Amino acid sequence: MLGAIKAAVGDAVLTFSWIFCASTLGAVTAVVSLAIGVKDLIWASLLITTVLVFILVFVFTIIGDLLGGASFNPTGTAAFYAAGLGSDTLFSMALRFPAQALGAVGGVLAIKEVMPEQYKHMLGGPSLKVDLHTGAIAEGVLTFLITFAVLVIVLKGPRNPLLKMWSIAIATVTMVVAGSSFTGPSMNPANRYVVKIAFSFDDICFE
Repeated sequence: MLGAIKAAVGDAVLTFSWIFCASTLGAVTAVVSLAIGVKDLIWASLLITTVLVFILVFVFTIIGDLLGGASFNPTGTAAFYAAGLGSDTLFSMALRFPAQALGAVGGVLAIKEVMPEQYKHMLGGPSLKVDLHTGAIAEGVLTFLITFAVLVIVLKGPRNPLLKMWSIAIATVTMVVAGSSFTGPSMNPANRYVVKIAFSFDDICFE
């Protein structure tokens, strides 16, 4: 019981931090691209984003370990549970999922307060750019692929932790680019649905 509560608290803290930091990827990529003069080069922007994702994964892996195995992605939590990895139970996941959702809401509201006005248009998270059925299929396929890729990288990938994280970063950016014309994509319920709800709630309350 106590372990499940601690895991849920850790998830809430980590998800808050992840959503806050990940929401700045677009803005930071734009700033870095402009600073080094490669703003118009798509491949350079993708490389910068991949490096930033790698840094985030590296930092958040360490933080997650310090928090006792905390996670910011319900999909990952469910996937590792289904694979028989970790010590989660149905009860602990029933606590962790809402905690991740609450952390995501907090992260969204926080980043909206501090993001410079000229970059706020980059916030908002993934959005449906095709019809509902096509978007659902695309999101399902991409979520399956990224989950499968992460499991393969973690279980069968390179032994070097840095290479593992770099591989995860490449896989993540690849899936995001592949789904950019469909849904974004999110591949993370805490990112997709909760972020949208948080933005809608914030707009209703403060506009």
